[in-house]
Amino acid sequence: MGTVSQFHDSLRPPAHRIESEEEAIFTARDLAAAFRRQASERDVNRILPHAELDALSASGLTAITVPPEYEGLDVSNALLAEIVAIIAEGDASIGEALGNHFCVLETIRTQASEDLRTSLFARVLLGDRFAATAFADGTDLTAEGPGYRASGRTHQAPGILFADWIAAAATAPPSRPVTLYLACGDDNVQVVDNWDGFGQRTNGSATAIVAELHVNADAIAPAPASEYSTDISLGLLLKAGVSLGIARAAWSDLLSAIGDHSAVLTPLGQHAVRIEMTAAALERAGRKLDIAQVNSVEAAIADAHFSASAAAILAGDTALGTANALFELAGEISAGIGLNLDRHWRNARIHALSLPRDKLLRTAGGHMAKLGEA
Repeated sequence: MGTVSQFHDSLRPPAHRIESEEEAIFTARDLAAAFRRQASERDVNRILPHAELDALSASGLTAITVPPEYEGLDVSNALLAEIVAIIAEGDASIGEALGNHFCVLETIRTQASEDLRTSLFARVLLGDRFAATAFADGTDLTAEGPGYRASGRTHQAPGILFADWIAAAATAPPSRPVTLYLACGDDNVQVVDNWDGFGQRTNGSATAIVAELHVNADAIAPAPASEYSTDISLGLLLKAGVSLGIARAAWSDLLSAIGDHSAVLTPLGQHAVRIEMTAAALERAGRKLDIAQVNSVEAAIADAHFSASAAAILAGDTALGTANALFELAGEISAGIGLNLDRHWRNARIHALSLPRDKLLRTAGGHMAKLGEA
């Protein structure tokens, strides 16, 4: 029975409590360095990083966005994006799973009832991990007692294989958008490892199948009506963080693969500038999202969404451009199968596919046109 009061005992050690933003950055860099050592091997053999995700939980890094009133640190969004980029530079798949987790925490903050926030944030502080997805068409959700009975399957989403909880968007009858918080340890929840992408191969993407699962009302929250909600903007910002991490990883391998840098200083400079511009875009979008979370008026929320969209699009282009440059500038030496340098391009390409680029561009155009008319 899916209910927030049905907490399962974790086999992981108690999570450390990170006390400052400086400690959060230091922890992220330390973990990323460890993740980087076997990232290529995990990609080649599709070895899922369960131990690495447990290390993230134990470090306390997965809890850094819990609000202070729930005993968390609540780091700034610019710093959060940088932390995701740092982890993604070490291993892009782990960075993507971490980004998805943080998006759920923002959804809990903005949507959940006080009791639900208290319960779930307490689990986060203990090291529990979350993944966001949505139920596919055809899911049966019927009223049953103080809640609903659900049968169906979710869309594939990163991080589900590593999650303790799944935040699944659904439509309750007659047409009410809600989010159901499902405990992955429930006997009526089956997680299927069905990801076969050629990039982001170990990001924990999976599908959840639920069968006659009762979800209590205390594990359900209303979904936001606005398409510019802060959890959507945060999702875009953290997608940008993953892309920035991929670009930095490709850049590092590019420098290692080139023997004589002096022959290609101009193109190297071009890519270095793009990476720096991307980092600046993430920082700007993070600051705007900070404002929108504190002052949730329509104009601030729309502005944060515009900046996060711009950062996500720019970061995706930068990741692909840097991964391409790795082969263009390093030449044949970079093509060896044993080096596995193509994983940067594969990761960037697959990660970019989940970004609704055309929709974001249309929305951005409308936003700027509206500002021009004001």
